[in-house]
Amino acid sequence: MGGGRLSGAGGDDVVVAAARAGDESAFAALVERHRGELRVHCYRMLGSFDESEDLVQETFLRAWKNLGGFEGRSTLRAWLYRIATNACLDALDGRARRVLPHHVAAPSDPSVPLPPRTDIAWLQPFPDRLWEPVEPSEEQPDAVVVARETIELAFLAAIQHLPPRQRAALILRDVLGWPAKQTAALLEGSVASANSALQRARATLKEHLPERRLEWARSAEPTEQERAVLRRYMDAVERADLAAVADLLAEEVRTTMPPYPMWFQGRDAVMAALTASWDAGSPGYVGRFRMLPTRANGRPAVAAYLRGLDEPAYRACAISVLRIEDGRIVEATAFHEPSLFPAFALPLALPSTDR
Repeated sequence: MGGGRLSGAGGDDVVVAAARAGDESAFAALVERHRGELRVHCYRMLGSFDESEDLVQETFLRAWKNLGGFEGRSTLRAWLYRIATNACLDALDGRARRVLPHHVAAPSDPSVPLPPRTDIAWLQPFPDRLWEPVEPSEEQPDAVVVARETIELAFLAAIQHLPPRQRAALILRDVLGWPAKQTAALLEGSVASANSALQRARATLKEHLPERRLEWARSAEPTEQERAVLRRYMDAVERADLAAVADLLAEEVRTTMPPYPMWFQGRDAVMAALTASWDAGSPGYVGRFRMLPTRANGRPAVAAYLRGLDEPAYRACAISVLRIEDGRIVEATAFHEPSLFPAFALPLALPSTDR
């Protein structure tokens, strides 16, 4: 990611000159190619999809205002990453870390009614369609491909334990591959202090990451087994077939439902909760489901639509990110945020086909 000049980088120097002369369309064309990767960078820093969108806009605004100070000593891409990182550090100042329900409370009792939603800062999912890396083109020789797309929920949750500057040091060095000198310059410190921040970040991360690193390393395309489990799970939920769902869950499965603070550990607890909420004669009955497949954070996911009693259509309910191992679902994180559905290119409602 380093220090070559822009000349030769697809003629970007000419476009920069036009942008400096006040051509906003030239500037927009220049920075737009980096929107996707900057969105992912801000998401890693913040743990929030919504805020990552806002911070990319803030990055472009700051870049436009300070374009006169860009002298081409580094690549435009590195300059934008520097601005984005500083914007994220400003946004994180004084904020609580983002979490998932199992980070803040003990497992819930499935016999207890659903607690109210909370205003805790929860992690959010990220749609795969907006982060899948693109190979560099001849016009973008500086656009290196990140070898490890660390966007798994387990990784995002782990780095939330890091102070913002340590978080930045780790992402810049270990995820983006920046050299120590460049990272130190961004953090406005010495190489020694940047290296120290990185070492502390790595030590803390090791304490909070799953023992099996494959739980957060970049995922390959879903296997046929994963696709089959996903299809069976969607079908079982739509039919409210409790036995079929139970057969797909690992014995120690964990389910969480942010922004609801409750979570369940183990197949028995999960099935007890589902039994109550899927029983049409129960006071806790939620209704019927329709499911659509999607992907989030490098994992198979499903979009759940819910139709309550006497409701005319299925409304967007939750994006559930699944971790599947050995043909069983070992973790399901259901984000009950219908506002996220458009980011996944999903409708907010589905027509009722029930007879």
